[in-house]
Amino acid sequence: MEEIKIVCDSLSDITQEYIDKYDIEVIPLNVIIDDVEYKDRVTITTEEFYRRIREEKAMPKTSQITYADYYKVFDKYTKEGKKILYISAASTATGTMQSAIMAKEDVEDGDIRIVDSNNLCYGIAILVIRAAELREEGKTLYEITEEIEKIKNDAYVTFSCDDLEYLKRGGRISSTKAMIGTVLNIKPICVINDGIVDNVANARGKKNVAAKLIDVAKENGVTDLSDQTVFIGYTDDLKERDRLEEKLREELKPKEVKYFMVGCGIGTHGGPGITGFICFKNK
Repeated sequence: MEEIKIVCDSLSDITQEYIDKYDIEVIPLNVIIDDVEYKDRVTITTEEFYRRIREEKAMPKTSQITYADYYKVFDKYTKEGKKILYISAASTATGTMQSAIMAKEDVEDGDIRIVDSNNLCYGIAILVIRAAELREEGKTLYEITEEIEKIKNDAYVTFSCDDLEYLKRGGRISSTKAMIGTVLNIKPICVINDGIVDNVANARGKKNVAAKLIDVAKENGVTDLSDQTVFIGYTDDLKERDRLEEKLREELKPKEVKYFMVGCGIGTHGGPGITGFICFKNK
């Protein structure tokens, strides 16, 4: 059986449970706070990241994973005789995939496949998990890559942001829209379309966010989760997380619900108070 190493980056927000279970290699994103650079989930925890932007009003930035970071990982596993599948964040949203491609081309005698997830956050992670499951089933690198390419556009990511200032800074909404939204207590409902954050609807007040997230999901082909696990993402608002879980169980009846903490990459652009969920669309 082929020895296959599955690699992603920390923008996937994949949880430690799955990293340990499937021996996933996660390349950390670079996070900058007050001109100090940190390695996501290595030299700064997600909890510390949100504490600082809440308490210190810090405005973080991110920088791309470098060619050297990718080369180091790809070269290491190639020399161990392993084939590599790297599932990247959407190339439409970040340039890191191009760095990975350059590193792949420079690794000698490596069998390395790169899949553009066309997604962000746990929309990447659910593909990584599926790839790992296929590897455990004895599938070849070619077979796994083909399957992930087939299903990647079925991954559905939706979330709402509590603080519109972060979306404004990232150019997702205008200054006027952010100001009006804040005054009227409007919470944007976003989905990832072709790797880009798209504000597709709005909820009036936080207590209506969960219902609106589910309404929009139904319109986008998510109607029954009884045969799959749904992943709820949150930052530091446990009350909203629990409200969303209750509504999901009531409306879409998932087989299982698991949590993940939305990481520094998404948190930099969405701020604290993000709540959302990730699953596959129904066929």
